[in-house]
Amino acid sequence: MRFVPAGYITLPAQNIKIKLKKCLQLIPYGVIISMVSIMVFSEWVFDPLFFVKLFKNIKLDESEKKMSKITDKVYELAKPVVEASGCTLWDVEYVREAGNWYLRVFIDKKGGVSINDCETISRALDPILDEADPIPDSYVFEVGSAGAERELKRPGDFKQFMGSEVEVRLYQPLNGSKAFVGKLASYDQGDISITVGEEDMSFQKAQIALVKLHVSI
Repeated sequence: MRFVPAGYITLPAQNIKIKLKKCLQLIPYGVIISMVSIMVFSEWVFDPLFFVKLFKNIKLDESEKKMSKITDKVYELAKPVVEASGCTLWDVEYVREAGNWYLRVFIDKKGGVSINDCETISRALDPILDEADPIPDSYVFEVGSAGAERELKRPGDFKQFMGSEVEVRLYQPLNGSKAFVGKLASYDQGDISITVGEEDMSFQKAQIALVKLHVSI
C-alpha cells in the first residue's frame, strides 16, 4: 500500500499525462524559452566553465571541418600522381604536432613501398601542391608507407580487410576496456562487429575512436 500524506490526492497516471499536456499547451512560447534560458543559466551556475566548454566544442568542430576540407582537396590532387607512380593512395593526414603542421600522404603498393616510391611521389606532388595552395599555413610535407598497422577509415578500407585482425579503440570504456582485438566481421555505415574468440562484439560509429589493422607478434 502506498502512503499518501494528508492534504494530497493521487491521480491515475493517464490523467496526469492528460493534465500535464493541457498545461503545456497553455504555456506561452515566451515562457518556454525563459524556462530553457533558466536551465542554461543553472548549468552555468553549477559549472563555471560551461560557456568555455561550449565555445571550445564549437571551435573544435570548425577546426575539424577545416582540416577535413584540406585533406579532401589534397587527396584529390595526390591520387592521380600516386597512381601514375604505380602505387595506391591510402590516406591523407593534416595534423599539428609539437607546434608544427604536418601534411602526410600515405601510400600503398603490392609487394611493399620503397624509399624511392616515396621520393618520386614527393617530388612530383610538391609543385602541384604549391600551385593549388590548398593550405594557407606553413607546413611540413611528408610521403610515407601506410604501414602494417594502418588505420581503417573509408568503407573501401573495411571491405579490403574484411576478415583481418583489427584493433578497435573506443572513446569510453566498455566492460572496463577501451581497446578490443578481433577479426573484422562486418561494416555498415561506420558500425562494425568483430569476432573475439568465439564471441561476436558490435560497436556503433559514435563509440569508435579508431580502427586499425593489428599485427600479432
